[in-house]
Amino acid sequence: MIQLIDVSKSFNSDSHTVHAVKEVNLTIREGEIFGVIGYSGAGKSTLVRCINLLERPTKGKVLIDGVDLTKLREKDLRAYRQKIGMIFQQFNLLGSRTVFENVAFPLKYRGRKKSEIRERVLSLLELVGLEDKANAYPSQLSGGQKQRVAIARALATEPKILLCDEATSALDPQTTKSILRLLKDVNRKLGITIVIITHEMHVIKEICNRVAVMEGGRVVELGDVVSIFSKPKAQITKEFINSTSNLSKIDELIKEKSQIVDLKAGERIWRLDFHGSETKEPIIVQLAKNFHIEPSIIFGNVEVISDTVLGSLIVLVKVDQEREQEVIKYLEEKQIKVEVIKYA
Repeated sequence: MIQLIDVSKSFNSDSHTVHAVKEVNLTIREGEIFGVIGYSGAGKSTLVRCINLLERPTKGKVLIDGVDLTKLREKDLRAYRQKIGMIFQQFNLLGSRTVFENVAFPLKYRGRKKSEIRERVLSLLELVGLEDKANAYPSQLSGGQKQRVAIARALATEPKILLCDEATSALDPQTTKSILRLLKDVNRKLGITIVIITHEMHVIKEICNRVAVMEGGRVVELGDVVSIFSKPKAQITKEFINSTSNLSKIDELIKEKSQIVDLKAGERIWRLDFHGSETKEPIIVQLAKNFHIEPSIIFGNVEVISDTVLGSLIVLVKVDQEREQEVIKYLEEKQIKVEVIKYA
């Protein structure tokens, strides 16, 4: 388990002080995949480097399984870092060494026997799907293959924690998916705790159990991924979520005064948000049957996050104001959130 208690990190220069991380409190559970998301400059990369003390916090505590790393002597800290693997955006492979030698490097550094190193490296290359690339050099590999080598190298010393700092940012979408599937597989097979730093919400959606949203060095929202996607509170969280769906398109259509949203008397545009079992309800049919209104679907978005179905519909309905409140109450009783976006 990882605990960050009142962790802050500042950088001083001749002219000013930059407060990169401000009083962050987080608990990351053993065996989970935890995401940290924020725009550039939010402090997320500095925060993840505080976990293994590549950046020593200006104040606060970093506890791993109850041990405060900030209190350790340098020798003990180096030993403890063996429990923490790390992968980066730019792979950081040794260009003059083969794939096998790159993965073997941290084991040779720790004085392991040749037979032990060979067995461990080959098993890791099999795990990441690169058993046929053992004698290749980094220059002969694709970006996704390089990141797989970096993952194998990070796992060489059998760490309990794997830190991923923008590990998919340099990859194309299809390769990103394959790397995320691999990390999920590593988490499942090895039980390793994974912390993912990213500015891409689709990465969080694809792989994480919980997420912390950072802005200005602070954690502004924290929760399980389904709750964050279904009921975001912070404005920045809403922006990130909108970046992964087409639902914000309705705002553009309204600004552009598109004919699609040109309403007649008594017409409204609603956004309906639903999740879980509510996605199986024939809501449109029920509205027609119970209230004699027939919503027209403008567009929608349905996706599966952590085995939970989340959906939203943008619909046009014709209903008078008094009747509208009755219908909205009916929908909310069915756990469907209603937002009136525009009305005539």
